[in-house]
Amino acid sequence: MCPDAARLMATSPNVLYTTALVQRERRNRAIVRWWLYLICLMIFAMVMVGGATRLTHSGLSITEWQPIHGIIPPLSHGAWMEEFEKYQQIPEYQQLNKGMSLTGFQFIYWWEWSHRFLGRIIGFVFFVPLIWLWWSGRLEDRLKPRLVVLFLLGGVQGAIGWWMVASGLVDRVDVSQYRLAIHLTFACGIFAYALWVARGLAPHSGGEAPRIVRILAPLIVLLVFVQIFLGGLVAGLDAGLAFNDWPLMDHAIIPSGLTILEPVWRNFFENPKTVQFDHRIVAYTLWVVVILAWLATRNSKAALTHKRRTAVLAVLVTLQAALGITTLVLQVPLPWALAHQAGAIVVLAFAVAHWRAIEGPYPAVTGIEVRG
Repeated sequence: MCPDAARLMATSPNVLYTTALVQRERRNRAIVRWWLYLICLMIFAMVMVGGATRLTHSGLSITEWQPIHGIIPPLSHGAWMEEFEKYQQIPEYQQLNKGMSLTGFQFIYWWEWSHRFLGRIIGFVFFVPLIWLWWSGRLEDRLKPRLVVLFLLGGVQGAIGWWMVASGLVDRVDVSQYRLAIHLTFACGIFAYALWVARGLAPHSGGEAPRIVRILAPLIVLLVFVQIFLGGLVAGLDAGLAFNDWPLMDHAIIPSGLTILEPVWRNFFENPKTVQFDHRIVAYTLWVVVILAWLATRNSKAALTHKRRTAVLAVLVTLQAALGITTLVLQVPLPWALAHQAGAIVVLAFAVAHWRAIEGPYPAVTGIEVRG
């Protein structure tokens, strides 16, 4: 037997073993990745239902926080009347909805109940597979703390949701715009983190990105989060229902009355005109930064995948801006408002995926770089 053949026979078991490890790692990573994609899709649905709950003024219809018992909706006329009587005790009913019928109450109740129910389902769909994946040895050590953090963040988000609702049960006829914006932004943060972890498990083949793109990618994500927070303030103050002209605002490039509240900082959170103006300015800034990233990649020697991602991101941000303008000019009809909110989550998802792709995949546990 020739020496080369003898060496091949001696090393073939190791080669086969290494190949099996690589295949198992790819399979496990795919399972975890698609599970996290499902979680992201459910969070997306949760945000959309939450948006509809806000836009239909349904968020205060359930006046108690019952994480376990609250999963069961009213099942009899007596149970419905009990819930309705609780709602009749809060300022929103007494000052805005006096005389509402039981049917009208049921409409807003089902929106809020669906929002809370979906949150419980997300917790179940996350926790049960997490236990199975952990027990079956399909989780890499680096993933375990990340997934535990995700689970804990979900619990915190539930508490923030009740903290938001509680702000509208005593002295107000709606929830605090501060708490609404925090609730929305925190949900988007969980969505982004889950997607970041998932994308780290995906095959990557883009190569090194230009330095300017590496700088702008996290800036884009930051601007999207700022814009989402401002969108929460706009929703909380119903600021989109006023000043519905564009490209001017209140018939001016820079409208008057932006700093009428004292101290001045309150205008950025409590003055509807200032909040809407800031929302517009950040939108313009985000669009310019995304276009710069696209041009920087387009005119460089970057890999085609980087060029495609920045081009798609530029298209998405442009479409989202058009959605926002249309929603504003039409005075925030429900379908357009929900489409605008959905567009924000899509832009966030793509911005996070773009940034994560630049960072490259997680190292292979086997010590061999895994490429799809």
